[in-house]
Amino acid sequence: MALDAPVKPENRSLAEHGGDWKSFMDRYGREPLDFSASVSPLGMSRRAKRAAARSLGQAGRYPDPGCDSLREKLAEIYGIKKEWILCGNGAGDLIDRLALAVRPAAAMIMAPAYGEYRRSLERAGAVVREYPLSEKSDFRVGEDLPDQISEDLELLVLCEPNNPTGLTTRPELLKRIAEECRRKNILLLVDECFADFLDEPEKHTMLGSLCDYPVVVLRGFTKFHGMAGLRLGWCASADVELLGRMKAAGQPWPVSLPAQAAGEGAAGDLRYAKRLRRLIRAEREKLIRELKTLGCRVISGEANYLLFYDPVRGLTEGLARQGIEIRDCSGFSGLGQGWYRAAVRRPAENRRLIQAMKEVHRWETS
Repeated sequence: MALDAPVKPENRSLAEHGGDWKSFMDRYGREPLDFSASVSPLGMSRRAKRAAARSLGQAGRYPDPGCDSLREKLAEIYGIKKEWILCGNGAGDLIDRLALAVRPAAAMIMAPAYGEYRRSLERAGAVVREYPLSEKSDFRVGEDLPDQISEDLELLVLCEPNNPTGLTTRPELLKRIAEECRRKNILLLVDECFADFLDEPEKHTMLGSLCDYPVVVLRGFTKFHGMAGLRLGWCASADVELLGRMKAAGQPWPVSLPAQAAGEGAAGDLRYAKRLRRLIRAEREKLIRELKTLGCRVISGEANYLLFYDPVRGLTEGLARQGIEIRDCSGFSGLGQGWYRAAVRRPAENRRLIQAMKEVHRWETS
């Protein structure tokens, strides 16, 4: 299969977010069946919805600026200190705060990876270097990464599992990377916003290593708990001085009252988590098989989305005409035309995606 050359960073589109239903509606006159945003297909849990609704009775007062009750619950669930937790207006807010609090002269990110890392770091004045993930190894972090961590770096960013590949780093390699950061006094940001979708998330998280390494672990409620519209994220670090600088780097009331309440309702909802993981695991495997049957090259991710290459042109437009939106990944550094990401949704919705792709393949190859 001949693949297009990767898109150079200076030429890539800034439209690196899925879930733009408004633009889709403006163009096509209807709301899409959205595979571009990798959010829980179950939506918010009943517990989260009820908690958010109850909070509206107190909407006339300011929210707790420290999110104390929510932090206490998260600390209890994950076995860490409340003082090690900072909440924010989604993961993007916390990435911005970290970049402004640290203001690293030089930082390293993976490529491909979530575009907000680069944008936040460059706004804070950093020179951003990319570690290219090799297509030959399905874009996995390479064993040579520890050797690429130079002394002049001040921040290294990893996404576990990575967006858009859905892959995690081998635990032994992740430990070597963290040890190298400790040895060279480099801050490590580990974005675990999709970690709850892993089959065994407790075996991969860095939350149990906060005292061992100079690490900030980023988490969120957007994806796993279906709360994209409420905007709630949190991070954890044993460096309370750094968290204080991050807190001072943004507005004093970053998390709304309904978002805080919904977070408390969603956190620790084991029934919801079990049901969602079971659904994603089963449907992800089906979707991998179906995409491969269509002739796509599929990166067998571990989260609730799949990165794939489809040689048939006109895929996004052809699907859009059928009311379906997927994520065009050609704007990611390290990828090119023909690479896409699709969320894993409910069975009937996934079948509809595959059927629509078959239609596009017929149109484009006839």
